[in-house]
Amino acid sequence: MAQGTVQVTHTGTSRWRRRTGEYASLAAALEAAGDGDILTIAPGTYRENLVVARAVTLRGPDGSPGSVRIAPVDGVPLTVRASATVQDLHVEGQDAAAPALLVEEGAPELTDIRVVTRSASGIEVRGGARPTVRRCTVDNPAGIGIAVLDGGGGVFEECEVVAAGQAGVAVRGGAHPRLERCRVHHTSGSGLSATGEHTGLEAVGCEIYEVKGSGVQVTGRAAAHLTDCDVHRTTADGITLDTDAVLTLADCRIHDIPENAIDLRSRSVLTLTRSTVRRFGRNGLSVWDPGTRVDANQCEIHDSTGDYPAVWVSDGATAVLDACRVHDVPDALFVLDRGSRVDVVDSDLFQVRNTAVSVSDGATAQLDDCRIREAATGAWFRDHGSGGTLANCTVDAVQTGVIVTKGADPTIERCTITSPAEAGFYVSAGGRGSLTGCRVTGSGGYGFHVIDGCRTTLKRCRTERCARGGYEFAEDGPLVEECTSDESGGVRPGSATTPPPAPGPAVQTVTQTVGLLGTVPGPRPTAPAAEEPKPTRTSKDVLSELDALVGLEDVKREVRALTDMIEVGRRRQEAGLKAASVRRHLVFTGSPGTGKTTVARLYGEILAGLGVLEQGHLVEVSRVDLVGEHIGSTAIRTQEAFQRAHGGVLFIDEAYALSPEDSGRDFGREAIDTLVKLMEDQRDSVVVIVAGYTAEMERFLSVNPGVASRFSRTITFSDYVPEELLRIVEQQAEEHEYRLAQGTPEALLKYFTALPKGPAFGNGRTARQTFESMVERHAGRVAQVDEPSTEELTLLYPDDLPELP
Repeated sequence: MAQGTVQVTHTGTSRWRRRTGEYASLAAALEAAGDGDILTIAPGTYRENLVVARAVTLRGPDGSPGSVRIAPVDGVPLTVRASATVQDLHVEGQDAAAPALLVEEGAPELTDIRVVTRSASGIEVRGGARPTVRRCTVDNPAGIGIAVLDGGGGVFEECEVVAAGQAGVAVRGGAHPRLERCRVHHTSGSGLSATGEHTGLEAVGCEIYEVKGSGVQVTGRAAAHLTDCDVHRTTADGITLDTDAVLTLADCRIHDIPENAIDLRSRSVLTLTRSTVRRFGRNGLSVWDPGTRVDANQCEIHDSTGDYPAVWVSDGATAVLDACRVHDVPDALFVLDRGSRVDVVDSDLFQVRNTAVSVSDGATAQLDDCRIREAATGAWFRDHGSGGTLANCTVDAVQTGVIVTKGADPTIERCTITSPAEAGFYVSAGGRGSLTGCRVTGSGGYGFHVIDGCRTTLKRCRTERCARGGYEFAEDGPLVEECTSDESGGVRPGSATTPPPAPGPAVQTVTQTVGLLGTVPGPRPTAPAAEEPKPTRTSKDVLSELDALVGLEDVKREVRALTDMIEVGRRRQEAGLKAASVRRHLVFTGSPGTGKTTVARLYGEILAGLGVLEQGHLVEVSRVDLVGEHIGSTAIRTQEAFQRAHGGVLFIDEAYALSPEDSGRDFGREAIDTLVKLMEDQRDSVVVIVAGYTAEMERFLSVNPGVASRFSRTITFSDYVPEELLRIVEQQAEEHEYRLAQGTPEALLKYFTALPKGPAFGNGRTARQTFESMVERHAGRVAQVDEPSTEELTLLYPDDLPELP
């Protein structure tokens, strides 16, 4: 057969059929052929727009794959409108408004076709067409790789999209294709995209990677089902669901994602079974909005590469985790906002750097038969309206087992906390909660620590071997019923009712008592009378305290100069004269422990003494107190902080954290914008001081000129020199009735000179910690003396100094 010809082989026996022959063009061969005929194309380049309208077989020569090129100047190179068989062709298109290979009707079989094009789409399936596409390759850097539209369908087996200028595979308009063992990579849009009502996509054994966008995107009431698929190395989210989308993932792997591994919004629903999510930069699962829901069963989420919670549920969304594992992450599970709910059953949360379960802003979490270990905090119910249930859970090897604060009210039943470093249960700041049948064993601090008069209820709880004590309660504290503690748990003598007469380990029982556990059950103690309001000190008294601080000479001069300006301005106003407008907001820069918070407190008192502020109290906040986890909450938190500081000083420590260098999806900017407005609106009632490291604060002010313009001056706090650190230790010793023995001041000077001054160095804080370490070592030494003298009880020697780090 000559090159550039087409041989038609008739398979029928009818005498009316034309005989087998060779044709000079594809169009002529297709015109002559009938259903069932075989058209074998000789090697060559054909500049024709082919339309296959009969059930023929169109193929290249045996043993020469890719030798037949269909490459017209414009238009659609190959259109299939029948249940034909097309194989071993190389299709090239140049028309940006048309597909390279178009399937419009029938159920054709397309095999071993390579599409290299710069077209609107590489392969496009429309209408009622249901092709079977096997081992085909699409390279289309200008448009969509494979498009299935307008009710189209079909099966794609072992196909590959090697490049796409838009989506790798796009499905819309009620189409329903199935992909089996396909690979989609190096796309400039989503790897797989399904959108529109009645649209569906099924993928089995597929791999989606190297995608400049989301790996899989399902939106607008579309549905998709992925089984045994890999999604990895995207630039955006791994999987995105939006607007009533429905997705099922079974035995899938989503990994190496810089953003959210899976992000759901707007009433979307995800069912996740036996799948793994790992190495993600933001959330492993991010679930937003009322009606949005995730059901995860036997899944694993681990190895976060960022600083975000592994599972994030907010704005009224719901998540269910059943028999799942979440580990090696900064935080395991954050649920926030009223209406948001998480149910976790028979799951493991471990190796969590911060909080395993955080519940805030009125959200609810229910954990049943779960295991939490190796975390800073097991579970934290943060604020009013937040609650839920922890039942039959174990918490092991954490700093604190369960924290309840700010009016949160969880129900905790039959939970065991083992070996917490600080406390088993810690309740403060108006936290509530009901603890029933819970046990704390081997705490490095207290078993149950309830402060601030929190009205928690404890029933049938028990502690064992708690280093500081089984129970520690503030006056007017929790309601306690039938709680016990072994004697070795550190409960102070006389702190509980009479031990049971039976021999064996001594057990202390508390029944229907309130207040500190150190009282024998009896009448409820009377609450102490309210203290009289603390009188405001004069500015001179406060300045005297400022002068008494060690070092800080430049700081003292700056504060005095500012105070003098304010005082003279006040007097000029009283005399009926114009007074210069003095901006009272300040920037404090310097290393930790250089006295910034102390000076801020004194500055507030000075302004109160001058009559500039009503109270002069200090409210200290940081990024975590101002920046919320979702849109809108940041402004509310910032306004609340301003309200607490009304009449005083709002001190924002590490303020530069509000404007991180890599902000991404960050709400710090919202806090800054709110601050700028409130500083202007409430300039006469709140003084704002922002503080932090010198270099970071300079960057913060330079990138936020709106903030910088609100401050009158920057005061730099220099590091303490060894002599000043020595003076701080001497003050501490004098305050606590200790004395430095001969040679100890010299040893301290040498110690502070040699002490590394890295980022962790705490300046004045380090001096105080050094004194505390000396007192501890002194106690360990003197405790061995049977009857120590007064001198032995007070003198600190060079040997009491801690080792250099």
